Amino acid sequence: MTPPDSPDHGSPDSAGGTFVHADDLTLTSRGTPVDATAMAAHQRLWGFWSITRWLLMRMRAYRWTIVGTAIGNPVLYLVAMGLGLGALVSANGQRVDGVPYIVFVAPALLISTIVMSAGEEFTYPVMEGFKWSHLYDGPVATPVSPAQIALGHHVAVMIRFLAQSAVFWLIMVAFGAAPSHWSVLTIPIALLTASSFGAPLQAYSASIETEKGQFAFVQRFVVMPMSLFAGTYYPLGVMPLWLQWIGWISPIWHGTQLARTASFGLHEPMWLTGVHVLFLVTTAAAGLWMSFRLYRRRLSR
Repeated sequence: MTPPDSPDHGSPDSAGGTFVHADDLTLTSRGTPVDATAMAAHQRLWGFWSITRWLLMRMRAYRWTIVGTAIGNPVLYLVAMGLGLGALVSANGQRVDGVPYIVFVAPALLISTIVMSAGEEFTYPVMEGFKWSHLYDGPVATPVSPAQIALGHHVAVMIRFLAQSAVFWLIMVAFGAAPSHWSVLTIPIALLTASSFGAPLQAYSASIETEKGQFAFVQRFVVMPMSLFAGTYYPLGVMPLWLQWIGWISPIWHGTQLARTASFGLHEPMWLTGVHVLFLVTTAAAGLWMSFRLYRRRLSR
């Protein structure tokens, strides 16, 4: 039997408790009792991950919808837009930015699809957490902070999008629409773009006390125009100058340009690539910061 003062049992603290090692925290999930103070301290530091795991387990309830969407969307989009419309473009001997149309449009479809999914995951599920099902009320009664709840929700959605983006990229490769080995970078670019749009949307959803059609408005008058007027199906430069501003302020355009650079080597000046990255990182960070403040305000009442 191991002596009580052995390193395996930790050393007593000034309050008479016990410092718990990381291995002991692992044993908690196996039913082994662990000091409550240490568990609370662990949750204050890593509580967001508990929220992430909980939300990922809730997603299992509609996992087949997620799987069907992850596979069906890229196949349908690439067949319809890449092969269907692309065949008409190629029939006239036309190329877009020096590549076949399917190569041009595929990374943009990846970005657009992930952003549209963000428009779903950061609206009604956030409202459900605050109001309809009060899913946030339980975690906030524990050492988990409101900011950690917001971050945990965001990370859970990003993990879903990681898998969704990876499937889309693999289908792009199967269609021959990702000629460069750097095209794998479209996966993290899609995540950054989704966060750039999703984090401010999460903050907006957290600010709404009663849903009276605001989310439908976002889908129709924000998400759809961004997809149509952000250079998804054609270069932004072919649009009238008075409409191009929609692309300039759209995460979809910035993400699409980065994805095309990675996927087939779209030629852009380095400073513009830097602008794309800066825009996406700044909007994602600002959105998360606003989410933390709004979650704290609503869950601390």
